[in-house]
Amino acid sequence: MEFLNYFGPVFSPISLALLGVGTIGGLVLGATPGLSPTMAVALLIPFTFKLEPAHGLILLGATYTSSVAGGAVSAILLRIPGAPANIATTLDGYPMAKKGRAAEALQLSFISSAIGGVIGIMVLIFLTPILARWALKFGPSQLFWIAILGVTIIATLDSKSVVKGLLSGSLGLWIATIGYDSIQGVERFVFTEQLTGGVNIIAALIGLFAIPQIIEMLEPGRNPPKMAVMELDRHSLLDSFREVISKYRALTIGTVTGIIIGLIPGAGGQIAGIVAYDQVRKSSKRRKYFGTGEPEGVIASESANNGMVGPSLVPLLTLSVPGSPTAAVLLGGLLIQGIFPGRDLFENYPDVAWTFINSMLIGQILMLIFGLYIARLASRIMLVPPSILAAAVMVLAVFGSYSVQNSVSDVFVMMVLGLGMYVFARFGFSAAPLVLGIILGPIAENNYVQGSLIAGAGDGVFAYFFTGPLNLTLIGLCLASIAHSIIMEFRTRRADIAEEAGI
Repeated sequence: MEFLNYFGPVFSPISLALLGVGTIGGLVLGATPGLSPTMAVALLIPFTFKLEPAHGLILLGATYTSSVAGGAVSAILLRIPGAPANIATTLDGYPMAKKGRAAEALQLSFISSAIGGVIGIMVLIFLTPILARWALKFGPSQLFWIAILGVTIIATLDSKSVVKGLLSGSLGLWIATIGYDSIQGVERFVFTEQLTGGVNIIAALIGLFAIPQIIEMLEPGRNPPKMAVMELDRHSLLDSFREVISKYRALTIGTVTGIIIGLIPGAGGQIAGIVAYDQVRKSSKRRKYFGTGEPEGVIASESANNGMVGPSLVPLLTLSVPGSPTAAVLLGGLLIQGIFPGRDLFENYPDVAWTFINSMLIGQILMLIFGLYIARLASRIMLVPPSILAAAVMVLAVFGSYSVQNSVSDVFVMMVLGLGMYVFARFGFSAAPLVLGIILGPIAENNYVQGSLIAGAGDGVFAYFFTGPLNLTLIGLCLASIAHSIIMEFRTRRADIAEEAGI
């Protein structure tokens, strides 16, 4: 219970001010397409140079947690994920917004994010030593199978056709190979100089989701649906809290999935959100309603991507191993302050470590308060005329794509992918499996190559990848995921045939 001794510094005026600035700034940056949590934290590191170590980490930690939740704003309102971690949120969040339930969807996302985030931070507080040793057991072979588990989800993710889902995912896996091989340095599929550096995931994410949406907004003769803005009164807030609690199964699966994947170095929030969404959908009695505005989909994905925040810091604070890209940036912030994380961090710098962790706990509450207030204002975006909204989204898309690497090539790649996705969407293909393929491709490939090199000095590739309790467990989950998808596909077809026959 040592952390209780360091709650006082969190409530000092300077700490509360930094918490407020970081939370509000993170929500705004997270809601801006292209500005991922990693970039949001990186942008604020220069502002911590003159601050005390604890205060600097408070600012970065608040920005981290709130930017993950803030990405749901653009995901729900514009169908453009603020970050890869919010991809799954678009699947049901945007349909809810189209039905006039934008504020409700935002409320559900912030409430579930806060609950998942608080539980994740509590895991960080109480189970850090145990979980740090467990996280070390994940090597290249385990990370490879985790990526394959994500690939097994592709077939049914936001697609009515398993074949089209697999084709979309396969195209994404191929796009991920464009550029130079990060391990062997071999050039692959570089058809033009704009592709020399490969396809940046943020540029791809913006293009695949934003450009088709912009074109649809500007289509001649398109009658935009009337968006009713739900007032954020006391009654509606209470209803949203009740709904999140009543959907405890989705909340539990999302939070637990986020915690487990957050502990695994290199996995990331995008995998947590998608895996949680898929598991909740597969186990739900309302499976056929997912993708049409099902609240459980929003609750599962947002509780997962914020639930992974705390656990992703476990390997960083105890082993100096970042659990996510954003955690790697936080490591830089620690090193700048002259603090080296590791086993001795809580002995040599307990005031810094515990004040930082406690501030993230309070930051989740502030994120909920500010997020619920923003929900009322942000939901009114749905009332903006489509032509004006399309222009604003286009500006954000170009800005977000360019700002990642200050590269015009990323803007061209974003536009080409977006136009291609618009054409594919006309034939029933979905952007979500394609993006998932782009994300999982490098994870699977790099860990397979690394594992193969390690296996060459041991008992061989088969023994390295197909033996051991963790490997076998993950392989079993992959097989179970595939089998479940096939079974549910047959059941759905049988139900459709029976419905057509009037049985």
